[in-house]
Amino acid sequence: MFRSVGLGAAVGLALAVGAHAEESTAVRREAAAVKGLAQPAELVVDRWGVPHIYAQSARDAFFLQGWNAARDRLWQIDLWRKRGLGRLSASFGPAYVKQDRAARLFLYRGDMAAEWAAYGPDGREAVEAFAAGINAYVAEVRAGRRPLPVEFGLTESAPEDWAPEDVLRIRSHALVSNVASEVARARTICAGGVEADALRRRLEPARKVQVPAGLDPCDVPEDVLADYLLGTAAVSFEAPRASGAGGRLAQHIEAASAEGSNNWVIGADRTATGRPILANDPHRAVGTPSLRYIAHLDAPGLSIIGAGEPALPGVSLGHNGHAAFGLTIFYIDQEDLYVYETRGDAYRYKGGWEPMRVVRETIEVKGEAPREVELRFTRHGPVLKQDDARGRAFALRTVWNEPGLSGYFGSARLWRAKSWDDFQAARDRWGAPPLNLVYADTSGDIGWSAAGRTPRRPNWDGLTPVPGDGRYEWQGFLQDGGLPAVRNPKAGFFATANEMNVPADYPMAERKLGFEWSDRTRSTRIHEVLAATAKATLADSMALQTDTVSAQVRRAQALIAPLASDDPDVARALALLKAWDGDERLDSPAASIYEVWVGKHLGREVAARNLASEEARRLIGAGSPDAVLLWLENAAPAARAPLLLASLKAATAELRARLGPDMATWTWGRLHHAKFTPAAAALADPALAAQMTVGTLQVPGSASTPRAASWRAIDFQQTAGASVRLVLDVGAWDNSMAINTPGQSGDPFSPHYRDLFPLWAAGAYVPLRFSRAAVMGDAETVMSLTPAP
Repeated sequence: MFRSVGLGAAVGLALAVGAHAEESTAVRREAAAVKGLAQPAELVVDRWGVPHIYAQSARDAFFLQGWNAARDRLWQIDLWRKRGLGRLSASFGPAYVKQDRAARLFLYRGDMAAEWAAYGPDGREAVEAFAAGINAYVAEVRAGRRPLPVEFGLTESAPEDWAPEDVLRIRSHALVSNVASEVARARTICAGGVEADALRRRLEPARKVQVPAGLDPCDVPEDVLADYLLGTAAVSFEAPRASGAGGRLAQHIEAASAEGSNNWVIGADRTATGRPILANDPHRAVGTPSLRYIAHLDAPGLSIIGAGEPALPGVSLGHNGHAAFGLTIFYIDQEDLYVYETRGDAYRYKGGWEPMRVVRETIEVKGEAPREVELRFTRHGPVLKQDDARGRAFALRTVWNEPGLSGYFGSARLWRAKSWDDFQAARDRWGAPPLNLVYADTSGDIGWSAAGRTPRRPNWDGLTPVPGDGRYEWQGFLQDGGLPAVRNPKAGFFATANEMNVPADYPMAERKLGFEWSDRTRSTRIHEVLAATAKATLADSMALQTDTVSAQVRRAQALIAPLASDDPDVARALALLKAWDGDERLDSPAASIYEVWVGKHLGREVAARNLASEEARRLIGAGSPDAVLLWLENAAPAARAPLLLASLKAATAELRARLGPDMATWTWGRLHHAKFTPAAAALADPALAAQMTVGTLQVPGSASTPRAASWRAIDFQQTAGASVRLVLDVGAWDNSMAINTPGQSGDPFSPHYRDLFPLWAAGAYVPLRFSRAAVMGDAETVMSLTPAP
């Protein structure tokens, strides 16, 4: 087992790795003929598993990116495609028919000409070449010239060929919101009133929830999102676990709230080198294989490096030779649930009755006859649930149905950006997910822009479901340039962390972008560190990306400052928390106490004593720490004191049961850990399952620290965090640093399957080389590739 190290040692390790990168390494040379490649090319894999593709045309570069993605991640990208298209049953049998049907509800079914046009003149070439490259590698696997990944053997399945349209039609991997929260809010209001929902989610700007005229929130059933949750879920090979609709909805909301990101840009005047710095660490579900893949493409007219999703061409965050770009989620509300009065397959609309559009599709089923299924659609989108007995139906309106909304592929317009104007042109056409885009270039420009397709709701705010009878319709989308942007900010830097960061002079009340944002605790810490750093270095940004100080703790400390207790454990816990600096280090007992208390017990205690409805308490669960702390901050001291003490007593009791009676040994590292087990390991024998599993390592931080490390309540295993970290030296690109996790490869037998995991857990980095000379200095394998006849 690898040993975790502290922050200072992590930064030192990162710099040491970078220093050694200039040394020459033993290079393994290979040669291969690739059918479909137009001209000779070279693939250089460095000693951290990062591919550097050198081609004689952009088309060949994207072709080899697809070929190489299949070489490293064939099982992952094949499963991504089958899940998204609703083709799991064809490979894995009848247990997946329901998931296939659900997935097909959310495919893009519009005009493909408009879809291709949405991504700019080079987007189609990139996708077509990328898909052709995947197919070329799959053909080599079928011919026995390349190995079949072990997971196909475990599932007795085979990889399939890709059509270019597959890359774009799959929408269900993009992070959009807020239909799950709409349903949770309606259910909570039904059970406990509008006031109960204040413990579930904080709204910013502050807003009183109003139930739209014509909507009975109790009409919204708990299982209304069953198809939505199934159609957007990851693939599991375990036996289904008993979990009610409410449990699945709560799990989805919890997982979505754990996914965010940090990014910042620092201007030349505030750096030690006089060059801008761009840093980005997208927070998503962590596991193996990694969600992200780092790649470098170099060809005439194209030179990009950075991270993206392995099933997409290009990169989503990174840089070209002129400009760097990064992203975090900006919480535009891009979804609505519509509630209809129905007669059979007709629904009431503007005083009349409209028929649903019925689409019949055939689902292939391994080992059985094909299944015929029906998909229903209203004018607003796919029907998620139909209850003929009650005369109700529910459909989803989502930006997924619009051209240009393939997740993250809006980055295609950034690959060749050279100026702020190019950056703005790209953000104006961005679709999904909605983003904080940050930018820095070699001329010294830095800045931020919000980006994303933004529905215009003239007469409601998007916080609850609405009747589908015609009274609540989107009036198109915000025009290009309608979202806020900041160029060369006066502070000399700009940072985002999914918080409500809309400028005060933006007409938010009119445009109603969204009201559900992340707790600003990460943003608070990032801003205070950047503001206090006069001449920032790359090491400073690496340290900040892995910083484990929670600004949220200060709010709780203010609440408990006047408290005392006769209970020995509670008294000692109070003393530890009051004296604590908020740093959620591995060796901190205070961190364990705080996370168990605020993350599991505080919200439940507040709900138990203030909500009469048991159903409302169940729906809220532990609540949002941000919302719960806000409620307590507004409560009378005499009312909140017993809640704070009782919940802290419950937390210390849980820790005593888990970790023993000695509070000094209740360190956060004993609880909080990272362990990645791929879905297919459930089908493997114990020895192979162990080979496929990565970890366990202790990890610091939590959801409220810049080093985001969300955990699940049952065992404190990390569920989400930095999928990749980039720190870019703008203009001196070879100095840039990065880390993926657990490795670049999806092959459990590859040395690059888990080699980055201990570095990631320690907060360390590896070089992200850009120049040819620097890349060759770190080369591990050089593959000379030629066209095959």
